[in-house]
Amino acid sequence: MKIGFYPKLAIDGLRKNRRMTLPYILTCVGMVMMFYIVTFLHYSDSITTMRGGSTMRMFMGLGSVVIGVFACLFLFYTNAFLMRRRRREFGLYNVLGMGKRNIALILFWETLFVAFIALSGGLTAGIVFSKLAELGMVNIMRLNVDYKLTVSWDSVRATLITFGAIFILLLLNSVRQVHFSGALELMKSENVGEKPPRANWALGLLGVIVLGAAYWLAISVKEPISAMLWFFTAVIMVIVATYLIMISGSVLLCRVLQKNRRWYYMPAHFVSTSSMAYRMKRNGAGLASICILATMVLVMISSTSSLFFGSEEALSSRYARDLNIDVRLEKVSDCAVETADMLREAVHGAEKKLGVEESDVIEYRCAMVSGLLKDGVLYPDADEAAENGFSYDDVCDVLFMPLEEYNRLNGTDATLAADEVMTVFRRSKYRYNSFTVEDLGKTFHVSDQKAVFPENGLSAATIADTLLVVLPDFANDLAPLEDRKTMNGYRVLSLRWFYDFNLPETMSAEEKLSVYDNLYPLLSEASSATAVRALTVESLEWNREDFYGTYGGLFYLGIVLSIVFLFGAVLIIYYKQISEGYEDQARFDIMRKVGMTKKEIRRSINSQLLTVFYLPLALAGLHMAFAFPMIRRLLMLFNLTNIGLFAVVTLISYAVFALFYALVYRITSNAYYNIVSEARPE
Repeated sequence: MKIGFYPKLAIDGLRKNRRMTLPYILTCVGMVMMFYIVTFLHYSDSITTMRGGSTMRMFMGLGSVVIGVFACLFLFYTNAFLMRRRRREFGLYNVLGMGKRNIALILFWETLFVAFIALSGGLTAGIVFSKLAELGMVNIMRLNVDYKLTVSWDSVRATLITFGAIFILLLLNSVRQVHFSGALELMKSENVGEKPPRANWALGLLGVIVLGAAYWLAISVKEPISAMLWFFTAVIMVIVATYLIMISGSVLLCRVLQKNRRWYYMPAHFVSTSSMAYRMKRNGAGLASICILATMVLVMISSTSSLFFGSEEALSSRYARDLNIDVRLEKVSDCAVETADMLREAVHGAEKKLGVEESDVIEYRCAMVSGLLKDGVLYPDADEAAENGFSYDDVCDVLFMPLEEYNRLNGTDATLAADEVMTVFRRSKYRYNSFTVEDLGKTFHVSDQKAVFPENGLSAATIADTLLVVLPDFANDLAPLEDRKTMNGYRVLSLRWFYDFNLPETMSAEEKLSVYDNLYPLLSEASSATAVRALTVESLEWNREDFYGTYGGLFYLGIVLSIVFLFGAVLIIYYKQISEGYEDQARFDIMRKVGMTKKEIRRSINSQLLTVFYLPLALAGLHMAFAFPMIRRLLMLFNLTNIGLFAVVTLISYAVFALFYALVYRITSNAYYNIVSEARPE
């Protein structure tokens, strides 16, 4: 045979099946482009040198791994559609005398051509759009960057290695399918109906049970830590349940519809329902895949969008004022009014030297303990208590505050008996009537007076919830804990003085940063005579870029991955319509010969569309509704407590996706209609 024989057959095969291969090739190009862009951002020197850039780079590295894994799984999935369509063609080659080795050579050249187009086109598009992507990401982070177009050879190498390996695996899988199939099996592969899964009632019931358990887990978790630990378990349960329900559910749905004679024996429903029953197993798997991808898109875009648009609120929650001073003291006796007066004078002296005036001051003394809280008893040594079977839900930070300090801070005149305390959690509700510290030798009754949690950025930043406990006799009540240490040698009690204030609104960001840079040395020198153990000064303006680096990185990664998953969903929908169109072509040809009009064909297609194709969208919405409480608690770990913002963004995301979903299905249903309404089957 001539040298160009196999390449020519490969090109002819791709060209004749362009309705199937062109979307596949374009998707490969898109996957390569997105992978290159994300890895380009990961290796970008411009991003790395920026404030908040290290966080962004970490997210982009994670994103490149996710895209690479998804591309491998998804291209295997879509390649199965192509092979199913091409198996008859390869069977014909085999009948005409072409051996399996020759067919493997055709597959080799086809894969080589597709890989060349995908890699060259994807890398070219990636290089062209990489700078635009970098500018978009930097704009999200509110930073500046140069406009010089560069090529990241590290990204090119990573892209070639990743997708080169994927295409090799695709080739081996295609050769395997042809090698282990006989000529007759290949010829009739498109006409072989799929058997319904066995024990479909049991599988469907199992899916409902697993999904119900996942939903219960999502709505029953009350603490952010538990939400973080159980989230991925719930995700796996939802994925498994969705496939079980969709595969078995499509079987059951078709049987129920077929038993309903009034509904089934109508021109608009008869053909579509019998067609769905013919391929019910694969039909359900495709619908489940679309549902999972839709849910992933909705979860990512709604959560990351909420974080990004709520970043200023989260920033203000973490840093209560422009400048936040945190002083750690040595002893309980040091945490007194006299020490606070000296420290306050030191701050005022530093402000005078810097020529600035403070406003909106928040000042208070307190003690903090990190431990485990269970049934109203605080165990200060978390490591020791954890050995006795405590759960992560019991992790808690406790902020002790003197009664007189609480009254001064809030302008109240609350009173407490010697054995009473006031309590309030920052995020949840204290449900016990008493409060005890292990080995303290004293149990306090919880007062009926409602306490107010003070503004505290550290509590907003911690994963665990924080409990405020207002003590009637601060010094004496906490004295037994002063020298106590954990089993690892750390001090249990952390004595603090917080002093947060705003700078004049007329000051620019650069001026505020200048005050921040000069305040710490002045305070450190002025407070050296007091019992200061450690001094920390935090600036809202200085940390703004880090916040936008984190939330902007998550938002950008959410957009990129959503686009990738949308590629997947659209291609699954398209191939589902095209492959089913070719399978149904002969049936509709027969129906047309016995009198079915094109209008009735269109009505039958619409019936099929409304019967099953909107199930993934509806189930994805149900998944989001039950996942909402768990995701909301996860967002609390990022200081996002605005439930209304998350709810509105989620609803908008679902509405936009539903519109996009309907548009895609309308377009692809036209492709299905064009195939089945042709004069004769292909």
